[in-house]
Amino acid sequence: MASLNLSAISENASRLGMRLQETLSEHTRDLARGSTSAYLDSPDEKVKNIRRQLDSNSEREKLDAMKRLIALISKGRNVSEFFAQVVKNVASQNLEIRKLVYIYLLRYAEQEPDLALLSINTFQKDLSDPSPLIRAMALRVLSGIQVPMIGSIVILAIKKCAADISPYVRKAAALAIPKCFSLDSNRQPELISIIATLWRDHSPLSLGGVAVAFGAVCPTRLDLLHQHYRRLCRTLVDVDEWGQVDLLNILVRYARTMLPRPHKPQVDSEYQVDEDLNLLLKSSEPLLLSQNAAVVVAVSRAFYFLAPPPELSKLISPLLRLLHISPEVERVVLGYLMVASRSLPHVLAPYYCRFLVRAQDVREVKRDKVRLLRAVLSMENYQSLLREFIVYTDDADDEVVSDTIQAIGYCARSIPEATQQCLTALMSFIRSKNDVVVAHAVIVLKSLIQMQLRQEQPNVSTSASEIIARLAYHIEDIHHPKARACVFWLAGQYASTGTRDDSLQREGLQDSARWAPDLLRKSAKSFSEEAPVVKLQVMTLAAKLLTLSPAHRTIGFLNRYIFSMARYDSNFDVRDRARTLASLMAGVSSGLYDGGDHEEQGGVVLRREQVRMVLFAGKVDPSEDTVVNHINPMSFGSLAAITGKDSMVNDAYLPDWLEEGTESSLRDTEDDASLIPSLQSSVGQPSVPYSVAPIIGPSSIVLTPSGPSPAGSYVVAGSKAPWTDLDKFYEESTDNDDEDVESEESDGGEDRSDEDVSTESEGSSSDAVSGSGDMEDDHLT
Repeated sequence: MASLNLSAISENASRLGMRLQETLSEHTRDLARGSTSAYLDSPDEKVKNIRRQLDSNSEREKLDAMKRLIALISKGRNVSEFFAQVVKNVASQNLEIRKLVYIYLLRYAEQEPDLALLSINTFQKDLSDPSPLIRAMALRVLSGIQVPMIGSIVILAIKKCAADISPYVRKAAALAIPKCFSLDSNRQPELISIIATLWRDHSPLSLGGVAVAFGAVCPTRLDLLHQHYRRLCRTLVDVDEWGQVDLLNILVRYARTMLPRPHKPQVDSEYQVDEDLNLLLKSSEPLLLSQNAAVVVAVSRAFYFLAPPPELSKLISPLLRLLHISPEVERVVLGYLMVASRSLPHVLAPYYCRFLVRAQDVREVKRDKVRLLRAVLSMENYQSLLREFIVYTDDADDEVVSDTIQAIGYCARSIPEATQQCLTALMSFIRSKNDVVVAHAVIVLKSLIQMQLRQEQPNVSTSASEIIARLAYHIEDIHHPKARACVFWLAGQYASTGTRDDSLQREGLQDSARWAPDLLRKSAKSFSEEAPVVKLQVMTLAAKLLTLSPAHRTIGFLNRYIFSMARYDSNFDVRDRARTLASLMAGVSSGLYDGGDHEEQGGVVLRREQVRMVLFAGKVDPSEDTVVNHINPMSFGSLAAITGKDSMVNDAYLPDWLEEGTESSLRDTEDDASLIPSLQSSVGQPSVPYSVAPIIGPSSIVLTPSGPSPAGSYVVAGSKAPWTDLDKFYEESTDNDDEDVESEESDGGEDRSDEDVSTESEGSSSDAVSGSGDMEDDHLT
């Protein structure tokens, strides 16, 4: 008996194992058949069968064909040839097939508008489908058919969906408005009325789409937002991420257009901020912690343009957090930080380590970081940054090297204590084998020499004449044309020693430095091989030295040689400069341009002192550093801050503040009056200090009554709450209600609580207070 039971158990176990194996293989087959990779790797013979599958009576084959089409679309293939067969299945009873059909139609409805018109009746019928997804997709396809003749049908569909019970469908209606407007702009008044209706929607899901429609159809109709401004500020946190970006941009424009600027009544007082502006800032501040970089940038833009100066530091830490998300985000954030550095250099200075250049950075990021490091230079960090700049000069990118050397020059000009270190570093660059480094080092040294000669600098041990002499000594090692031209200009401009040296007098050098004739000899030797920009400066150097020392025979011979070579030069600028300087020097030395065969000509001849004034005077102004000055402070949050171009198509700069702003009563609603009674300190005041302004929202409200306040009414946070038991709370609140009713009947409604008085001072009646209490009782229930 036991053996029979054992054999039966073993037989049943084997059958169960076989059944499990069959079930597992069947499910595995279905999984393989429905996997994404199977549809993405469709061979050509499977694609040829799609047309037959779409015309089949089998729902399974139609679903398989639609999946293959969507997979081909995702791979970038054009499958518009199946449009006629797909349209036939738009009224399929299978919900999965209809979803895929709508996805296909959304992709190709604009390319095949005539065939899509055949299914308009089906789309209109689907607008009443029980599924919100089908209703929304039907409206999307209907608005995607770019045929002007169906504009009326599309508007009727948008109006119907704008009143739908589903917020998802209402969002689809809002997103369909820009498509209808691009199809026929003459229907703008009807679309504006729909947008005005959608603004009254209390669902956060649809408000993002309404913001998109508003920006596309009527961005200047900010008057439509008066009654909804405060509700939109309070709902901002609950809107979807990309909707928050669009809604924030609209609210920022509204604030700049309709609200007064934050101001200081007195010099030592706090900034006074309008309550509505304070509401927007407080409502958007939690979004600085968002994981979406676009939301953080939008909130930072709102604070940059709206917040008072003491609050601008709040946007720095969130922007720094975005630097390590991705290279693309880093590029954008660095551009915005460059704009912010103009007004917040002291706030960014402690975070300079976050802007150090990395080897894997692209060129644009490196240049932005170098410029940002230069913008945050201070007495505390200049030594560390100067060491960084010296390292960056070894970069392989010439533009990065150029920006770095200019940053070193900026450090020398802005921080007097660093001037000597910067000069030492720049002089060491002259011996570099990289011509770009040498060229930019000479150009920066030129501006520093002019600055040093213009003002006294006690911290600098290297004089300007020593720097010029060293540059003249290394002229044969400088090959860049622009750098060589700078050296010759410096030598000619500052060759005068300003002293009377007997040894120089014996050599015939009345007012010239000892190294000047030798530099002129070297320049004359290579004059024919120089670039035109260098030849112009060599002739100027020759003329200046001859003016300083007209009795020096060597300088005179070199002048005649140089001007004779310039007379037959192929560049007409060189020939014109030679003719001009020779005419100017006629009173100092004749026959420069014609080799000594000078004929008497009429005209005015200038004396040596006059020629010297013409050649030397008025040429000591330092060159301006315009790398940072070109940034427009209004470009924060725009493409201009990233690209460096001022005129971008999609950039809409904000208007300037109004002096007084519009009336606050325009934004008053019954919901605001019943939400919270205003504080006693803010009664009759148009603005309050930013640090103590009341927050209009649930965060400043408690549901625990205090004192004689009626049950269900709101109490300002901070008041004492004696209630500790919920049952006792309801019991006592009922007794208080009865006592209030009896007192009102006996006194004729003359006695009122302090809360009612404060509420009435804000413009709300006792009915509104009682209504808010009833609403709160319903909420608690």
